[in-house]
Amino acid sequence: MENYLSLVQTEDGSTTIFNALVGENYHSMHGALQESQHVFIQAGLNYFMSQHPESHISILEVGFGTGLNYLLTADYCLEKGIQLHYTGIEAYPLPDELIFSTAYNRYVSEAVWEGFKSAYQQALLGPLQINAECTLEVAPMLSSEFSTERLYDMLYFDAFATANQPEMWSLEALTHITQFIKPGGVLVTYAITGNLKRIMKSLNFSIEKVPGAPGKREMLRATKLV
Repeated sequence: MENYLSLVQTEDGSTTIFNALVGENYHSMHGALQESQHVFIQAGLNYFMSQHPESHISILEVGFGTGLNYLLTADYCLEKGIQLHYTGIEAYPLPDELIFSTAYNRYVSEAVWEGFKSAYQQALLGPLQINAECTLEVAPMLSSEFSTERLYDMLYFDAFATANQPEMWSLEALTHITQFIKPGGVLVTYAITGNLKRIMKSLNFSIEKVPGAPGKREMLRATKLV
């Protein structure tokens, strides 16, 4: 395991990874689990499905990291009978042993956890049909290098904070990645700044300020206009 990566416990009892090279944790220290549930599941996935009561969804994630957002999404979709196509972009995939030491199996069904454990390495090579309801792909590249003909219903934007990774929050980076969102599709992220709001408006998104996860007053939800 790379010595600049370490497992740390957050305030809600769930774990995250600290990356000493970046100088940042993969999740909020106020609670990895509650941040992921709040931002991506409740304000993101649950909101989208309430607006689009369909039996399938495709999601693109920038910053796959530990896979927590995927696991919670797959569990939600399995419980509700929703077919899921999930693509995570991760320039620096974490080693198996570190991901599986997170004990995220405590928060999802055994079927979802075991499916992820058996599929992770293969999903780095291309889309993998894990079961009848779920396809997973982890694209091991920079988000600027990502390209696909697929358009996604949702974008989970979970890059490191702008203080440590400003290039990820630039007009150029967001222009590139948001081209893969369908009209009517939704982007959610834990952050919100004046510059981010201006960029998203310039890219033809309507924006909403949504109450943030513990430790953050607000977060951004943006819908791509038709």
